[in-house]
Amino acid sequence: MTNDNVETLEFDELPPLSLYIHIPWCIRKCPYCDFNSHAIDDPLPEDEYVNALMKDLSKDLHWVQDRDVCSIFFGGGTPSLFSPSTIHRILTGVGELLGVAKTVEITMEVNPGTVDRARLAGFRDAGVNRLSLGVQSFDDEKLAGLGRIHNGREAKRAIEASRDAGFTNFNLDLIHGLPGQTIEQALTDLRTAISFSPSHISWYQLTIEANTEFYSNPPQLPDEDLLWDISRCGRSLLLQQYDHYEVSAFCRPGSTALHNLNYWQFGDYLGIGAGAHGKITLLDQQSILRSWKTRLPLHYINADKSAGVRVLDAGDVPLEFMMNALRLSDGVTTRLYCQRTGLPPESIATFLRRARSRKLLRKGSRIQATQRGLRYLNNLLELV
Repeated sequence: MTNDNVETLEFDELPPLSLYIHIPWCIRKCPYCDFNSHAIDDPLPEDEYVNALMKDLSKDLHWVQDRDVCSIFFGGGTPSLFSPSTIHRILTGVGELLGVAKTVEITMEVNPGTVDRARLAGFRDAGVNRLSLGVQSFDDEKLAGLGRIHNGREAKRAIEASRDAGFTNFNLDLIHGLPGQTIEQALTDLRTAISFSPSHISWYQLTIEANTEFYSNPPQLPDEDLLWDISRCGRSLLLQQYDHYEVSAFCRPGSTALHNLNYWQFGDYLGIGAGAHGKITLLDQQSILRSWKTRLPLHYINADKSAGVRVLDAGDVPLEFMMNALRLSDGVTTRLYCQRTGLPPESIATFLRRARSRKLLRKGSRIQATQRGLRYLNNLLELV
């Protein structure tokens, strides 16, 4: 750590507030996934889980300080396994407990193998106004290798059904750097995605995470040179129609993912659901809290195990901020750093000087990674 005399936090205002809702069940666990997800082996306990969610949210209300939530995100797992009536019940309960901005963005992650037009229309009627479809690829062989429950035809059908159901704001999740993938195969996935004119595309490189099947039995991934060529060519293709505003995120003008942007700009968020995490700024205590909930759905429903909360040490805050903000292509202002961390500019003076001398940060008033810095983001973060 190179933080300069970081001792205490001093906040004058609160950041925006979001709400994350975790739905932990999937039809089956994908071999690359390290999220808190659990394969279904019984009928989903939707009513019991909603009751637990509302109790969870009620317990966290004392942190809200009369703020309205600017975004709500249903993540998983596979939230689209829940019925539209259950999603409506959740959103109704949230509205009764929390203030909700009139312009709230409400996103739901959707597995293409779990939806049709009627179901998607039900989600829209329930209040969802943005979808994130986990397509990952349109190549049947690659999808099978990833353990997905859908094929390329079903992915296309789900996208068309989303538009037919009235969704104009939707994201397509794609993964590149797949086992055996060529540049042309990766670009074909992107061209197919672009042909549907989504407002947003998330394009991630496959990474092997601990506690996954791929970690225990790793597949043969493309070498580093090929991965870089795939990334470079894909980015060039996407930039013809989309803004590249975050390491893995591309959007039409005005269609940034507001919920994720709040994460990247070190905003606050409540996290409810099994394994959910939260981050809250407290003015009265001049501190930042990190919270987490018990991971196992049965324990969560039965409240067998308590959640956890810790206060961030002031010396850790600069790194926590930079891990998010430096992912943004345009970076952030020094003023935002001070507002969201409660720290003075001097707390990162050494970091800025070192990173700029190594051409990992741009010179100027913004805290912004160079292309080299974005490519070697972990090296950049080691300087904080």
